[in-house]
Amino acid sequence: MDRPAAKSPKRKDDRVILQFDYDCFYASVFENQNPALKSVPLGVRQKGILATCNYVARARGVSKLTQISVAKKACPELVIVDGEDLTPFRDVSKKLYRLLKSHSWNGKVERLGLDEVFMDVTDIVDYNIFFLNRASLSTSFFCLSRNDPEQGFPCDLTHFAGCVEGASSDTVDFDSPLCLRLLLGSHLANYLRMKLENDRGFTSTCGIATNKLLSKLAGNRNKPRNQTTLLSLRDEDVTTFVDGHSLRQVPWIGYKTSKLLHSKLLPDLPPQDPMTPECKLTAGDVRTHPEISAASLEVLLGGPGAEKGIGQRVWSLLHGVDDTEVKPANDIPTQISIEDTYRGLDGIGCITDELRKIARSLLRRMRVDLVIDDESPHKEAVRRWVARPKTLRLSVNAPPTDKEEHHSFSRVSRSAPLPNFVFSLKEDVGELADRLVDEAVLPLLRKFQGGRELTWEVSLLNICVANMVLAGSDDASGSGRDISVMFKTQDDVLRPFRVAPPPEKDKGAESGEVEADDDGWDPEWDGFIDGEPCSQCGYRIPYFALAAHLRYHELGDE
Repeated sequence: MDRPAAKSPKRKDDRVILQFDYDCFYASVFENQNPALKSVPLGVRQKGILATCNYVARARGVSKLTQISVAKKACPELVIVDGEDLTPFRDVSKKLYRLLKSHSWNGKVERLGLDEVFMDVTDIVDYNIFFLNRASLSTSFFCLSRNDPEQGFPCDLTHFAGCVEGASSDTVDFDSPLCLRLLLGSHLANYLRMKLENDRGFTSTCGIATNKLLSKLAGNRNKPRNQTTLLSLRDEDVTTFVDGHSLRQVPWIGYKTSKLLHSKLLPDLPPQDPMTPECKLTAGDVRTHPEISAASLEVLLGGPGAEKGIGQRVWSLLHGVDDTEVKPANDIPTQISIEDTYRGLDGIGCITDELRKIARSLLRRMRVDLVIDDESPHKEAVRRWVARPKTLRLSVNAPPTDKEEHHSFSRVSRSAPLPNFVFSLKEDVGELADRLVDEAVLPLLRKFQGGRELTWEVSLLNICVANMVLAGSDDASGSGRDISVMFKTQDDVLRPFRVAPPPEKDKGAESGEVEADDDGWDPEWDGFIDGEPCSQCGYRIPYFALAAHLRYHELGDE
């Protein structure tokens, strides 16, 4: 008796998701700093290898993630720049992210790494469908604001912008709401890509689809400086598109999962790394295999430490189903982490030197991400923390249990409270970093061996700060409350209670008669506030607030 076919998961097509990926991002940052580098083969070095290279270098046989010596042999004229310091990449990434975020209505803009951004533009696309004029599609106008009908851009909606996958042709089916939404999404994506290029000087690719998985796969289809819309009008369009990808190309299917599936479905082939181009296993091979279903994947991939429901999750991904939401934008990170890898550090001196470098990068990034200029109407802007992490965590590679696992990427961690001195904005970052390492990080390092020095070579170091608390409160409910802000605004709050000298009596008035002055002062209200006038500003301050008010004057004089 034939085994019944595994049930396919149901896909939702009620969203429009854009996935932006900046072209050769690290190299592009250097090219924008020095435009002369755009015409030469350029490589960015990190730890003795090329982290990336521009397309001029790739055209001459250079590949990213290769040894410098190998790259130089393929292209002797290759220009190498140092990319160890990630600060300029983070700064540029934030600027590009803010540009994209400024065009979002629902705030659902999610940054993945430094060079990738997801946008859920369902609301803005649905709004423009409502105003679609089918009588003048070639001279349409895409509106970017609900309040200003003139804010937007012209577009030709008789065809898709960019490339199209998933259908026999790119002909627009105006009777299909899904086709219309993807059509509008393609023109919005093209406008934003041109905005990134013209305003910031960075080219990008974009995938337009109905979920994050499909938009990411579509975005990888036509690189560089291009975009692809997955026209998923039928289920077969989606499965055919996903099936053609190598299993290692399917997002969120990791190394271990790929390796288990490879050994299960291709046991007769010699062992292969499923994360290399030589891997023959495709997503279609797994999806159509008679022994594979959500239940069998749960048995194969589940177990201690595995993600709950991993079988159903992988089964859905193989069918192009991904219901995960684009996370709303958050200006304050949940944690800040700096990590580096090494061939092997076996002495406390070498480890300490590297920890100092990581700590400096960490504190610099904390000041970029968590410090703002607090503008005051009374004096020049003052820098202050909008959030402060409470926890410090140190992670290193775990000691190997046997020789075969010597290069394992597993890690062990230790945590402690983050010292308050790191929040000083007057002291030099280098001095604070050295103190942080000496007083907090090295004690955590000693905990890995019970106070003794490490007995294995360290190949990974990570310092992280987490447990963010918004300024002015010990919990999130205190967002925005700050005593300095209260002092700076109390002039306006106390203005109605200002003490003014009583007006002079009219010489012709009868005894006891008074007349209100221009500010509406009346001596009968003089005793309304239970307090006394401030000797410096003349305001009558309640007794319970007098100490704080005097402190306000002291701060103003500093």
